[in-house]
Amino acid sequence: MLLLVHAAATLTMWGVILVVQLVHYPLFRHVGPTAYDTYQSEHMRRITWIVAPVMTTELVTAGWLAWQVPSGVPTGLAWTGLGLVLFIWATTGLLQVPLHSRLLHGFDAEAHRRLVHSNWLRTGAWTLRAGLALWMLGHVLP
Repeated sequence: MLLLVHAAATLTMWGVILVVQLVHYPLFRHVGPTAYDTYQSEHMRRITWIVAPVMTTELVTAGWLAWQVPSGVPTGLAWTGLGLVLFIWATTGLLQVPLHSRLLHGFDAEAHRRLVHSNWLRTGAWTLRAGLALWMLGHVLP
């Protein structure tokens, strides 16, 4: 059951990050200066309701899986998964959140460029995590 919850959280975040990276973030530059402050503020408020509980679930279950590695899962893969989650949280806190905060004061082309480019780190990490979660499920489920 733990592995299913973990995989669901990871796959949900993988879907969210793909939509954000490929659709949502690139469209920020088209909002317009008069509505941008409100748009950015609302983006941050609304996306938090989606990602905060799912990212927290993913972090907790990744830690639990590394602590109690399921039979059939190599220990190194469980720890790699946890490492990727910690990397995602670090890049979120150190890169994405400050850039979003900077964008709260109006559209800034350089901050936007850095937001889109640095978010590829999280997109790649969640892509790897999705593969790991599916691999673990495939080796544990009958």
